[in-house]
Amino acid sequence: QVKLVESGGGLVQPGGSLRLTCAPSGFRLDDYSIAWFRQAPGKEREGVACISEKDGRTLYGASVKGRFTISRDEDKNLVYLQMDSLKPEDTARYHCATEVSQFCTYFGVNGFGSWGQGTQVTVSS
Repeated sequence: QVKLVESGGGLVQPGGSLRLTCAPSGFRLDDYSIAWFRQAPGKEREGVACISEKDGRTLYGASVKGRFTISRDEDKNLVYLQMDSLKPEDTARYHCATEVSQFCTYFGVNGFGSWGQGTQVTVSS
């Protein structure tokens, strides 16, 4: 059974940084493309970042490009989302998920298979 657990969320001031961690249960993260998506109350799910299973390429949503970095530690079997220069509009619940393709083709269009419960990120002064 594919299961993912997120951690690392919290309250941070605008301009600050957080690092989220995604830990799998029952599988290796490099067997899948792994994405992060976020959802705020009353808003649609938004794909934030993805790292490809096939070649490790990374893709980002337009609203976070240049500020967020997704990475994978194969030895520890973890995926990270480093979030810098955070803005109040980044406030949301963040989930890591398996993405349905080898090259993150569908992460921007809700192409997710399994995902975790999420971790809350709040950006506020």
